[in-house]
Amino acid sequence: MCNLVTKNNFVRCLLSGVLLASGAAGGADIHSVPGTLLVTQFVSAPFPHPARAAGHQYQKEFFSAAEHYTNSDAALFIPKYFRATDKIDFVVHFHGWRNTVAGTLEQFNLLQQFCDSGKNAILIVPEGPRLAPDSFGGKLEDTNGFKNFMAEAVEKLRASGVLATTNFAIGNIILSGHSGGYHVMAAILDHGGMPEKIKEAWLFDALYGNTENFVAWQKNQNGRLLDIYTDHGGTKDETQNLMASYKTNGVPFVSREETNRAAADLGAQKITFIHTDLTHNEVIFQRGEFATFLKTSCLSDP
Repeated sequence: MCNLVTKNNFVRCLLSGVLLASGAAGGADIHSVPGTLLVTQFVSAPFPHPARAAGHQYQKEFFSAAEHYTNSDAALFIPKYFRATDKIDFVVHFHGWRNTVAGTLEQFNLLQQFCDSGKNAILIVPEGPRLAPDSFGGKLEDTNGFKNFMAEAVEKLRASGVLATTNFAIGNIILSGHSGGYHVMAAILDHGGMPEKIKEAWLFDALYGNTENFVAWQKNQNGRLLDIYTDHGGTKDETQNLMASYKTNGVPFVSREETNRAAADLGAQKITFIHTDLTHNEVIFQRGEFATFLKTSCLSDP
């Protein structure tokens, strides 16, 4: 009934269509973080998608649909301390270029950081363009695509048997993205179908464009926008332009250096820009920024 295999450092158990791994983790030891990791295929996952049915050309490289745009996995992590209530909060993170779900969980130590925050929520990481230089979010960029995805996530969790209750609704949602993950986030904020549920948006060196979508969502929903940017990741100009626009229009925001930032100060600010001396890939994990954002978020403790 259950075949255990090791693939991409995930221990997977095929059970009624759901891939189940307990105690999985990111970072150096993927098995060390206490919790349960569900890795399962979603009908509403970003891919496959008609727009990538013929693959994707980037500069002189071609990325075939078969190799890069057919994986429909999404990972759902429930920390061991999680307490199910009538409303469950979610953090949905989107990986960047040339990465995968497995790669981003390990490389950026997301599961350990999630547990370190102590927040009572579930982490979801969908597979985007697999190992491809592409920011397209597939079905999650379609109208109401994110709403469909979250509805399916709820059903997967209910059917998995890992929660103490199946009678729950979606509570608050936080969107998080690194690098090219900005594009799908912008589409979700604009026409994903759940703007009132999304309370925060985090950009980890990811503000390359679609800035008007982030601005409109923040204004309309009074959401919390966190943008950490580097000198050489390609996001500095767009971030500084947004800060200049906010200043011209009298929109309050905070701008500070990452090394001088007190974590406790983040929670009170609706719009915060953080300049860092870290590199493009270090901004999520090197100083525990993902955990810091979580600790100062709207999410509740267990």
